Amino acid sequence: MSEMTVDSSKRRFLVAMSSTLGGVAAVGAALPFVFSMNPSARALAAGAPVEVDLSKIEPGMKVDVEWRGKPVWVVHRTPEMLELLGKHDDKLTDPNSDNTNQQPPYCKNPTRAIKPEYFIVVGICTHLGCSPTYRKEVGPADLGADWPGGWFCPCHGSRFDMAARVFKGSPAPTNLVVPPHKYLSESKVLIGEDQGASA
Repeated sequence: MSEMTVDSSKRRFLVAMSSTLGGVAAVGAALPFVFSMNPSARALAAGAPVEVDLSKIEPGMKVDVEWRGKPVWVVHRTPEMLELLGKHDDKLTDPNSDNTNQQPPYCKNPTRAIKPEYFIVVGICTHLGCSPTYRKEVGPADLGADWPGGWFCPCHGSRFDMAARVFKGSPAPTNLVVPPHKYLSESKVLIGEDQGASA
């Protein structure tokens, strides 16, 4: 084998190895940049829909979940709670939920829900962002004999009924917000999505 042949073989080998290592290095340098454009797991979780198992919520109970960094309440309303909803419309600021920014179109009804017995609402007062207290008892001494059950905001005294509709005279200007949601089954609801589209 001549000296020239040995040099050509080594040269081709070195060029091929250099090209390969250069390509690997370029990919290695580019990956962190590409990954930085993807949202973090925390960011995805903050906006991701939340699935709730309704079978574990007893009648009258409320469970709290977090969606997009906000508290969301899921309440299993009793027949008695639902019966009281239509009895105080004259005392409410927006009894028919005419402010369309406060709920999806499919919840613009007297119960503000897809299924009347299950109520889903963002637990943030529309006045200054406090979190109202769940007061399901009817006629307690501190809220008055005509209290039908609902939510009371301890910060400034706003009152909301069991459909989170605000009472007249409350500092809160609007009803609490009903988030987008859809039922996956009889006992599972997905908060944060409706009609199969991300909200």
